Amino acid sequence: MTNDKKKVAGISVFAAIFLTGFKFLVAVLTGSLGLLSEALHSGLDLVAAIITYFSVRISDKPPDKEHNFGHGKIENFSALVETILLFVTCIWIIYEALHRLISGKTEIEVTVWSYIVVVSSIIIDISRSRALYKVARKYNSQALEADALHFSTDIWSSAVVLLGLICAQFGFFFADAAAALVVAVIVFFISYRLGKRSMDVLLDRAPREASQKIIKILYGFPEIRHFHDLKVRTAGADTFVEVNVHLQPEFS
Repeated sequence: MTNDKKKVAGISVFAAIFLTGFKFLVAVLTGSLGLLSEALHSGLDLVAAIITYFSVRISDKPPDKEHNFGHGKIENFSALVETILLFVTCIWIIYEALHRLISGKTEIEVTVWSYIVVVSSIIIDISRSRALYKVARKYNSQALEADALHFSTDIWSSAVVLLGLICAQFGFFFADAAAALVVAVIVFFISYRLGKRSMDVLLDRAPREASQKIIKILYGFPEIRHFHDLKVRTAGADTFVEVNVHLQPEFS
């Protein structure tokens, strides 16, 4: 495994540990559902970051007799596991938020620590999502890209929670539960996109852009009379291509 992938995945794990602990502590002290939902989200981010760390280690192993195409799909599988974890979180947040709104038990204590933890989270998530995206694009790593997507959604959800805290500061306590609902909706849609991409790779769905690019390249060779049965599949950072080509008859 490249040092870049190992380093950025490791930093992501440590950042997730810090944010999860910090958010849980402040959420318990203030009773904020918005912060608690963020803490649970960060807790799953930690699990996802650990899964990503080990998946990129395994995915970089070379092909062997039992795995002729390498171990790249472990990255796609880890991304699917992340999606399932996020869906579970969404269900709990929506249930708890609706319960508070219906029962009217929305009052929370807003302190300076509430703002510190949310602002710190936004700053850390911006820096680590950028680092993950950079390495993910460099090595075409879906696991790292999924991790980056994870943390980029945290930025938006933290911003929503921050807005909820500001409203609660002025006595609009229902805004905290409403902010938690918005966080759940954001996470749900991002998770759906991530899960769909992971399933497409695991089910060997041909990547449309890659197929079109390969067809364009094949048409660029005048020596090829025609081609057929193009098959494209991806596994982790690798793309495998199989195609039958018919060449000019005078070639050996």
